[in-house]
Amino acid sequence: MTDKKDRAGGLLEQVAEASKKGGLPPVHKWNPPFCGDIDMVIKRDGSWHYMNSPIGRERMVRLFSTVLRRDDDDYFLVTPVEKVGIQVEDVPFVAISVEAIEVDGQPALKFVTNVGDEVVIDCAHPLRVELAPDTEEPAPYILVRDRLEARIHRNVFYELVGIAEVHSMGKTKWYGVESCGEFYPIAPVPSGDLD
Repeated sequence: MTDKKDRAGGLLEQVAEASKKGGLPPVHKWNPPFCGDIDMVIKRDGSWHYMNSPIGRERMVRLFSTVLRRDDDDYFLVTPVEKVGIQVEDVPFVAISVEAIEVDGQPALKFVTNVGDEVVIDCAHPLRVELAPDTEEPAPYILVRDRLEARIHRNVFYELVGIAEVHSMGKTKWYGVESCGEFYPIAPVPSGDLD
């Protein structure tokens, strides 16, 4: 257990050093050796846990989130000298608020995540919705950066539903929202709801 704690402490020091340079570290450019997995899990609700205990310090979670990388379907914390695997139950972030803004004179939607990232829905940061095959219950996500997504919190999704418009896409009508000149579908209109 001491080795794991030492590894996490050393990793934290490396992360802090990398973040001193300002902005997000260029984790996509780093190719350090893989040093194994650590007992860290990002739960579906966006909370981070280390060795089955929640990480309560927001600054520490934010710090770790800046060196998170997804390779294929696996998630890693990456520094210039070390790469360790962690578990993610769904996606690493949760979008906890949305605001209608303007970008280049067009209406847009800006989200804030649980770790403080601000993301505007656009072609580089699309909104996608998965529908459960049995219930068609929507599970909405937005791309935050580098293959890392945020699940849109249920309350925020209700806000989107409240401003949704109906657009025809092929033979199907969809509820959806517009941002930066693009329409993003969020749920099909049930037959019989519209003529």
